Amino acid sequence: MKVSRRHMFGWAGAGALAPLALWAQRALGQDHAADTMPAAAAEPAGSQAKATAPADARYTPVRTLNGWTLPYRMVDGVKEFHLVAEEVEHEFAPGSRAKCWGYNGTTPGPTLEAVEGDRVRIYLTNRLREHTSMHWHGLLLPSGMDGVSGLSQPPIKPGETFVYEFTLRQHGTHMYHPHADEMVQMAVGMMGMFIIHPRSGEPEPIDRDYAVLLHNWALHPGTYRPDPSVMQDFDLWTMNSKVFPAIEPMVARSGERVRVRVGNLSMWNHPIHMHGVQFLVTGSDGGRWTRNLWRPEVTELVGVGQTRDLEFVAVPGDWAFHCHMSHHTMNAMGHEVPNTLGVDQSGVEAEIRKLLPGYMAMGRDGMAEHQEHTDSGHMQGPENTLPMMMGQGPHGNLEMGGMFTVIKVRDDLARGDYRDPGWYANPKGTQAYCISTDPEFGSPVRRAAVSGPAPTLKAQPVDHSKMNHG
Repeated sequence: MKVSRRHMFGWAGAGALAPLALWAQRALGQDHAADTMPAAAAEPAGSQAKATAPADARYTPVRTLNGWTLPYRMVDGVKEFHLVAEEVEHEFAPGSRAKCWGYNGTTPGPTLEAVEGDRVRIYLTNRLREHTSMHWHGLLLPSGMDGVSGLSQPPIKPGETFVYEFTLRQHGTHMYHPHADEMVQMAVGMMGMFIIHPRSGEPEPIDRDYAVLLHNWALHPGTYRPDPSVMQDFDLWTMNSKVFPAIEPMVARSGERVRVRVGNLSMWNHPIHMHGVQFLVTGSDGGRWTRNLWRPEVTELVGVGQTRDLEFVAVPGDWAFHCHMSHHTMNAMGHEVPNTLGVDQSGVEAEIRKLLPGYMAMGRDGMAEHQEHTDSGHMQGPENTLPMMMGQGPHGNLEMGGMFTVIKVRDDLARGDYRDPGWYANPKGTQAYCISTDPEFGSPVRRAAVSGPAPTLKAQPVDHSKMNHG
C-alpha cells in the first residue's frame, strides 16, 4: 500500500506526525558555422584514442561534492566524453536508498569539464526502458544539438547511442538534463553539471572550485522509487542528491579564494545562505560577469533552472552553508496534520496508545526533542525513511537535514588537501558560553504585557454544514 503524507495516522499519532517522526554580445550574434557535424561519428576504436587526458593546467579542477568528474579522451583534437543513461541504486544517506535514474552509475551524473574553444564530442547511450535525449542547459550551439526530443532530434530509443558534437563558444557554470519525458526523468535524478572554464584564465586565480546541484525528491515513506507526480510537497531536499549529514563538507585553507558553483534543477527556488563571510556573486549560467557587476551578498536566491557562482576568501572556522527555507533543511515531514504546539497531550497520548502501541506525543513545547528521540530509537518510522533532523556536531545535535553542509576552513590545511579536518577548535575567548541558569537573570528591558484578562483559548471543531460555499 502506498503511504502519502496525507495518510500517516496509520503510522503514528499527531505528536509523532508533525515531524514525521523519522522521516554579453556572444548571445546576440552567435556564429554556428563551425559547428557542423562530421559525416560519420562512430565511436573510434581503441587504437585511435589516446589515454584519458590529464587535468588541464589552465584551470583548477572542479570538485563535485559527493560526486565525480567524467574523464575524457583526446581523439584528433576533440575531447570525447561518453554518458550512459541508466537506472541506478542511490543512497541519500545511510538508511534511505532508492531506485533512481542517472548517468554512468550515479545521480547526479558526472560533472563534465572543458575549456572555452574546445571541440567536444559526447556520446549518450540509452540503457533505460524508454526513450530519452540530452539538453545542454545554457550552452550556445546549433539547433540540432540542443537535445529537445521531437523538436531538434529524434528520441534516443532504448539501446541506441547518439552523439553530440559542437565547439564551446562560452564559459560558465552550466547543466545538462533530458528533454524527453522530462517530468519523470528529472524527478528521478537525470541531471548533471557542465563546467566550461575561460580560455584566457580567471581574472583572479581560484584555489578551490566546488559544484553543488540542488534537487528535490518525493520518496514516500516505505517506498523505494521517487514519485514523479509530486509538484510541491517533497520529502527530501538535496545537494548533489545527498542530504545532511551525508553531504561532504567544503574544505579550504585560510586565505584561499574559493568558488562555489550552485545549480538548481529542483522545482523550487532556493535562497542559499553562507555563514562567516560576505561572498561575491560573480557569474551565472550566462557566464562570468564583468567585475562591475559583481555584488556582495550573504544570501543569494538561485531560481529554478539557474546557476550562480559564489566567490569568497576563506576565513578560519566551521561555517554553515544551506538553503534558508527552513523546511528545506529537514528531511521527510508530515504535512496537513494537526499542530500540537502548546497542547497538553498527556491524556490523549494514553488513549492513542490503545490503538497505536508505542505512540509518543511530541510537539507541545517545540520540536527540539525530535532528534533525541529518533537517535535513541524511541520513534521508529516507516521503512526507508529518514528522520527529519539528523547530524551531530562538537556541541550536540545539529538538528538539520536536506540542503545543509559545512564550510571548514583551517590555517594549517595543505593546499590541495580535501580531507575532512574534523571540528574547529575555537580559540580562547572567541566562543559564546553560559554564565547563568537562572531564567530571571539580569534586568532586561521588556515591553509591558497587554492589559486586561487573558483570553480563553480553546480549539473548537468547525461545522462545515453551516458554511457558505457560494
